[in-house]
Amino acid sequence: MFNLPNLPYLHDVLEPYIDEETMHVHHDGHHAAYVKNLNDALAGHDEFLNMEVEELLKNLDRVPEEIRTKVKNNAGGHYHHSIWWPMLAPADENGAREATGELLQQIEKDYGGFAAFREKFDQAASTLFGSGWVWLVWDRDHLAIASTANQDSPLSQGFYPVLGLDVWEHAYYLKYKNKRADWIFAFWNVVNWQEVARRLNRAKEGGLNGTDSH
Repeated sequence: MFNLPNLPYLHDVLEPYIDEETMHVHHDGHHAAYVKNLNDALAGHDEFLNMEVEELLKNLDRVPEEIRTKVKNNAGGHYHHSIWWPMLAPADENGAREATGELLQQIEKDYGGFAAFREKFDQAASTLFGSGWVWLVWDRDHLAIASTANQDSPLSQGFYPVLGLDVWEHAYYLKYKNKRADWIFAFWNVVNWQEVARRLNRAKEGGLNGTDSH
């Protein structure tokens, strides 16, 4: 059985970049719906209900075909949001800063610098058509930027997500309307680089064989 995780902070702490109303709608509404729909889809399939959601996404080919699409969409939605909430932090704590330490060194190695990385990430986010996510993923021995449509997961493609940006309209429309560029700019003020660094370390230690949440 899958469960909705609590937010690691109050709904209003990401203001003014992410408003309190959006956080309620996003976490208490959309994320909760993914969890409910996933449990409903897998009712009677205890083998999958007892898996960690990360493991489930890496083994979608084992899910019965008649429910596979529903499972993929809702397991992806649950997993992506579960790992995304900790990637965010109030701007006066872990946000509004650049990466440091080993994470920054890896970004510089793979992109030539933080500014170049951010430019490429922003471009991927602004040009992704429709709904989806943009990710910084660990790909065997380097960082890569990847885009996924809807709730398709980088895990299913063999990549481990280190940083993500939700560009579904429900993530930003109440505050930013149709101005996705403003949402992308605001996002960088609330990135929790400590969590991103933790995820990179985990990926290098074999994160693809582990689990993130249930």
